[in-house]
Amino acid sequence: MDGPFNAAILIVSTTAARDPSADASATVLREVLMQDGAGRWDVVDERIVSDNVLDIQRNIMPWTDGPDPVHLIVTTGGTGFSVADVTPEAVAPMIHKTAPGLIHAMLSASLAITPFAMMSRPTAGVRNKTVIVTLPGSPKGAKENLQAIIKTLPHACLQAAGGNSRALHAGGVKKLEADAGIDRSPSQASSTQHHHHHHHGHSHGHSHGPGQSHGHANLQRFTTPSSTSASHLSNDFSLGSARRYRESPYPMVSVDDALALISEHTPEPQTETVKVDDTIVGLVLAEDVKAKEDVPAFRASIVDGYAVVVPKDGNVKGVFPVTGISHAAPGEMPPLKEGEIARITTGAPLPPGATAVIMVEDTTLKTMTDDGKEEKEVEIQAGGVTDGANVREIGSDIAQGAVILKRGEQISGVGGEIGLLAAVGVAEAQVFKRPVIGILSTGDEIVDYDRPGGLKLGEVRDTNRITLISAAREWGFPVVDLGIASDKPGTLEETLRAGLREADVLITTGGVSMGELDLLKPTIERSLGGTIHFGRVAMKPGKPSTFATIPVKDNAGNRISKVIFSLPGNPASALVTFHLFVLPSLHKQSGVTPVGLPKVPVTLAHEFGLDSRPEFHRAVVTIGQDGLLTASSTGGQRSSKVGSLRSANALLCLPGGTGKLDKGSKVDALLMNSIRGA
Repeated sequence: MDGPFNAAILIVSTTAARDPSADASATVLREVLMQDGAGRWDVVDERIVSDNVLDIQRNIMPWTDGPDPVHLIVTTGGTGFSVADVTPEAVAPMIHKTAPGLIHAMLSASLAITPFAMMSRPTAGVRNKTVIVTLPGSPKGAKENLQAIIKTLPHACLQAAGGNSRALHAGGVKKLEADAGIDRSPSQASSTQHHHHHHHGHSHGHSHGPGQSHGHANLQRFTTPSSTSASHLSNDFSLGSARRYRESPYPMVSVDDALALISEHTPEPQTETVKVDDTIVGLVLAEDVKAKEDVPAFRASIVDGYAVVVPKDGNVKGVFPVTGISHAAPGEMPPLKEGEIARITTGAPLPPGATAVIMVEDTTLKTMTDDGKEEKEVEIQAGGVTDGANVREIGSDIAQGAVILKRGEQISGVGGEIGLLAAVGVAEAQVFKRPVIGILSTGDEIVDYDRPGGLKLGEVRDTNRITLISAAREWGFPVVDLGIASDKPGTLEETLRAGLREADVLITTGGVSMGELDLLKPTIERSLGGTIHFGRVAMKPGKPSTFATIPVKDNAGNRISKVIFSLPGNPASALVTFHLFVLPSLHKQSGVTPVGLPKVPVTLAHEFGLDSRPEFHRAVVTIGQDGLLTASSTGGQRSSKVGSLRSANALLCLPGGTGKLDKGSKVDALLMNSIRGA
């Protein structure tokens, strides 16, 4: 039997049982079964249960004990050490035959990524004719575990379903591996071994057009990546530099995958009630806003003229005495009778009894008061006048109770939203809270940029912190300056803990490469119990960019996650990765959509050399008289070159490759600032 095989997915999560939208693992598992499973799997059922032993067992048994059992059951969630984690306790007693090899394969795959995989308690085996596998609750962990065993599961399911073992194993192990799509040829093994490191040896010596030579030596690698054993290595800084990783243990992810992980693990926005004043600018509404009052709240004139009582025949002709005046200022007015008129200004309320307004242009002054200052009589020759002529009725602009702004709309300082809220009597609004950003620089070599005096050998002025603080504030986010942390494990941990108490999002720069003093990643994982979702990105600049979540308790004692972005220490890399990775997370937490920098197509003003990695090239985008957008490089793009940031208002999205893009080529640009005229 080549397939399809039937699979069922059981999500074990009390949170998801209450709110199914909170689960993100099921979609990931379906994708693994479809894509990594070579189209051999059909997901025939999917259920969500709470973290309860009996609930788990009651949902598994119909899949395994009925007349048509499924071939495979995968559960996700409840395999950790938490008090609520009971999936292994529910599944283990149900299994007739254990499968320790599957457990070993899953743990080995996870341990290659993080030592915290040893805290997982997977279970695997066969009940009746069904293979059961328990996976972690995190989408990333569930995906990695299932990918580690997916190609062997069809064979396991065939055996569990009663297939003839002799026939299944005919041809030997090599045939089994070939049938499963497992390639263990030397070339494939070599490719797999080098997978996480093939970006190290790219050349920097390409041309970027006039005046854009990098001007620095190429990185030179003298050994084959992963050519030495790493079994004794660790990210435990207490073991000393001799035991540190010689190469990054974190898989290289694409920019798109990195952005997807950021979206997946960034917390949902929180709401708050704020006053409607200038501080609301930039915030996003968390609920629809309804008008509390009619606009206008009274019948008002839309012209300068005379309020009249229209007779039944609609003819307002003759000479009429002016009995009153209605200005836009509030005041009491006597009722108007037929045959009388009242002078009225634009926006002023109609006198009681008035039914229409005649424009001043349709009248003639006949007599004045004795002092010559006021009108006494006015002649009107208007026929066919209808009630309501030149009158703005109550609620004609906005009716009380009408939705004036929708959830998700952002309050601008130029679009009139604040004026609209004020006009209908809305003094407070429910909005998504802006996250507070904590920004920290790391490194013993870093000194404050404004420290008087010259630099000692090896010292570097801290340009990153002031740059990122300015960028975050420019985008409207409140910032906490966390200063500089030294390259000492205890100091770094305490600074990060203090930052987590003050801020919703932490941004650090430096300490994410492979030096023995680059302690951020091990501190996040080992000291803070965080999860690193990616630690390397296939991009230029910014390869060591790191995104993690750290469990903390909020003021109410609830367990929540806060995000931390550990950006490279080089100034250009830090600013590029802030805009590319941090900003979308900040936008999501603020309710802003779409997230991230706006993308526009541009034309290259000169040729651009390509790098082996996708490159985000600092550039100046201008608009010509023909309305077309043109992009020019800011010069040398070395990640440590501060000068490449000057005047840049965009990042060009250059594809990875060899050769160059000619002048006139079209590429996308991410706009960091306003576009200038040519």
